[in-house]
Amino acid sequence: MIIFGTKGYLYQLAIMTLVCGQCGNPSAHTLRKRVTKFTLFFVPLFPFSSKYATQCTFCGAEASVSKETAEQLQVQSAGAQGGQGAQGGQAYGQPQQQPGQQPYQH
Repeated sequence: MIIFGTKGYLYQLAIMTLVCGQCGNPSAHTLRKRVTKFTLFFVPLFPFSSKYATQCTFCGAEASVSKETAEQLQVQSAGAQGGQGAQGGQAYGQPQQQPGQQPYQH
């Protein structure tokens, strides 16, 4: 008898301050990676699915993000923690405003 199946793993990659697309509040968001692995005899062998998402800690809304966006957010979060120039409070995909520039308009 061969026993096989899947198991899900959830990894928290970063915590950063963003403007929530649902409630509009600047709040902490967790960046998470959800990995599903194929198992044989309850031993995880290889991943076959990876999904990235951010979750607002204020309202609980979750938004899926691409792998590229997740990597960019993770780099920005690491830069902000290290004292480099990354600014918090930015919504997804909006460019950061430099000192002396006009705000970005949609």
